[in-house]
Order: sequence, then C-alpha cells, then structure tokens
Amino acid sequence: MLAFFSPGQYVRHPLEPEWGVGQVQSAVADRITVNFENAGKQLIIASVVELVSLSEKEIIELKSDKGR
Repeated sequence: MLAFFSPGQYVRHPLEPEWGVGQVQSAVADRITVNFENAGKQLIIASVVELVSLSEKEIIELKSDKGR
C-alpha cells in the first residue's frame, strides 16, 4: 500500500530503527526524500518500503525522552 507523505511530516523507517526520526523533505510519486537524525538524507521508494508516520503525540514523547 502506498501512503502519501507531505514535506515536514515525521516518519520512521521500519527496517532501520537506528536511523531515528526522519522528516520528509519532498515526496514525488513514490519517491520520498527524508532527512533522518542519524542517517542524513535518504531517498525512500514507497513501493518498496512502507514508512511509519509518527503522530504529534509520538513526536512529543520522543523529544521529552531525549531531554532525560
């Protein structure tokens, strides 16, 4: 299933958890450019990898965990 992503949206790569949280930079067709906190800018092909969209609540929780 192809999901639609928008610039600014936060995501995770399900197969690369060590990459950390990523922010969508651009999304054209099934090509999504994401800037991950631990892996830098990566081109994701949405027909191959199904990124996990993060909710606002998850993002807040992740940020508060890093502050500890």
